[in-house]
Amino acid sequence: MLQSFNKINKVSGTLSLSGDKSISHRALLISSLANGKSTIKNLSESDDVLSTIHCLRSLGIEIESKDNKCVVHGKGYKGYKNPAVPLDAGNSGTTARLLAGILATQNFESVITGDASLSSRPMKRIIEPLTQMGSKIKSSNEGKLPLKVLPSESLQAISYNMTVASAQVKSAILLAGLHLDEQTSVIESVQTRNHTENLLSLSVVKEGSNIISSVSRSNYPEPNEYFIPGDISSAMIFIVLALLTKNSELTIKNVSLNPTRIKCLSILKSMGGKIQIDERGVSNNEIFGDLIVKSSELSNVKIDKQTIPLIIDEIPILAVAGIFSEGVFELQGASELRVKESDRVKAICSNLQKVGLDVTEYDEGFRVSGAIKKQSEPFDSFGDHRITMAFAILSLLMNSGGRVDGFECVSVSNPKFLEQLNSISN
Repeated sequence: MLQSFNKINKVSGTLSLSGDKSISHRALLISSLANGKSTIKNLSESDDVLSTIHCLRSLGIEIESKDNKCVVHGKGYKGYKNPAVPLDAGNSGTTARLLAGILATQNFESVITGDASLSSRPMKRIIEPLTQMGSKIKSSNEGKLPLKVLPSESLQAISYNMTVASAQVKSAILLAGLHLDEQTSVIESVQTRNHTENLLSLSVVKEGSNIISSVSRSNYPEPNEYFIPGDISSAMIFIVLALLTKNSELTIKNVSLNPTRIKCLSILKSMGGKIQIDERGVSNNEIFGDLIVKSSELSNVKIDKQTIPLIIDEIPILAVAGIFSEGVFELQGASELRVKESDRVKAICSNLQKVGLDVTEYDEGFRVSGAIKKQSEPFDSFGDHRITMAFAILSLLMNSGGRVDGFECVSVSNPKFLEQLNSISN
């Protein structure tokens, strides 16, 4: 699908976004493990979260959705049923990796599959620690999907030093450890998203430069009620649009303000962005509140490599902000961008070159400078929802407008993107 965008003149109004995708996945999985009925309000409407729902239903979990409320009838400890078909995670790495951690503890064989994009993404990063715990996971595709998860006679708790900064890997280990009497610990030298720890109220301590998260069966969940704050990664798309559009002011209500998710806000504020943050409450240890964003003049700043895991999903839209800011936008130490839904380093650089910018591609990042000179061909989505939305915003900011090819993949995270955009555009 080729989607065209005209230059936007002004952004104004208020947005309320559907629930944060990362928290939504975890609330569903944790609710499915509890023995009884859990209620989730403002669940993400993304295709990725629908993939988690589909997989859980195949595992015998009854899930009802009505009036912005989702009811999950959990089956309790090792209560999943043997699925009749392979579990299709679609495009969702979170679904595949976190579910693998739970399936490693079950008493039946299961297979996890995904679409072509997900099937190209690395799974050895979860296979290795789960195998250390005694799980049996086979891959016939060089450590990628499909994965066959076999029942194991004996699983054991481990203390695992993370080799890659990934909240999905950490969560897979913690969800497996949730089924063991002894304590499993995950040790991070670089902090990642902590939603799993928050929703399970896990012990998290800092020792020197390390962050240690611990779990055991004593943390096993009970039925609960969840409110999912608005998706901060989706919000970031509209924040950048409002910052870069003259005479604009935008309010985004009840959005996630988890400290491990708002580093991009801090970066934009350090660039000169006028962003007011009003905390409103806490739900299941997750902070949420309102954001008020006003037009701003931005200047690029140095981005610390240590912050990359905390802004990994926001880098495409941050790059768009960078090209309209004073100075050079440069990013290093972001090798993880190469193994997301697309090779995001390549995708960003390729699309920016299409408008005549000076782009240098590095192994672990890129550098961009210069001014937009042309836009003769559509931007490529590369089948990646984050790339799609970022270059939709760039199209809206260009004098001649722009086009994005393969736009339909936006539904992976925000199927209402165009509707929300139209509601705040003038």
